[in-house]
Amino acid sequence: MAEAYTPLIEAKGIHTYYGVSHILHGVDFAIHRSETIGLMGRNGMGKSTLLRSMLGLTRTRRGEVYVKGVDMTGAEPYAIARQGIAFVPEGRGIFPNLSVRENLMMAARPGVEGKRDWSFERVIDTFPRLAERIGHWGNQLSGGEQQMLTIGRALMTNPDLLILDEATEGLAPLIAVEIWMIIRAIKASGIATVIVDKNFAAVNSISDRNIILVKGNKVYDGSAEALRAQPELHQKYLGV
Repeated sequence: MAEAYTPLIEAKGIHTYYGVSHILHGVDFAIHRSETIGLMGRNGMGKSTLLRSMLGLTRTRRGEVYVKGVDMTGAEPYAIARQGIAFVPEGRGIFPNLSVRENLMMAARPGVEGKRDWSFERVIDTFPRLAERIGHWGNQLSGGEQQMLTIGRALMTNPDLLILDEATEGLAPLIAVEIWMIIRAIKASGIATVIVDKNFAAVNSISDRNIILVKGNKVYDGSAEALRAQPELHQKYLGV
């Protein structure tokens, strides 16, 4: 029972620098099973840095990172990923010289507890566009199709937590709508999700809780409903 209350990933007092630039100033973060969090903030406020710091992709100067209650501060990214955490990075990172099928199958594995909920067949059913292009190389896909492939590849690892950095950046509006529908289906399947996206209204409509960063500091951590009820906060921290 205690496992249900243990965060899937938790950061405590994270300080991260790029050279002499102090990016994150003692940020705390935690997400629990089946929870959806919108990580919000204007450009350059530290959102991607926080994600990368928790995943071991960017080294922290101070603070701790726990994965399912285990101290994994300083752990290699692959060790964190093996604990059931999948990352869809900004820029997608697909393999251009592999086919859609190969991009998906190279990531296929059971989840930490042996779960095989997300099979190749289920992913293809979820992303019919990928089914139509199953033999195409990664570099033959549109931006939206590449994003679908990256999300599908992450799901093939049967994760407990899916992290989406800039979920719909640069995508045509109709494709973005399709991506949001897919994210809702992922949420309904019980996978915990962290979403970063510039479409704050779309994020807020799907998230359970929102966290807002301003210049590397957490200025808001509360329910999506509470944020909707305080438009002045939206304007203050997120308005352009």
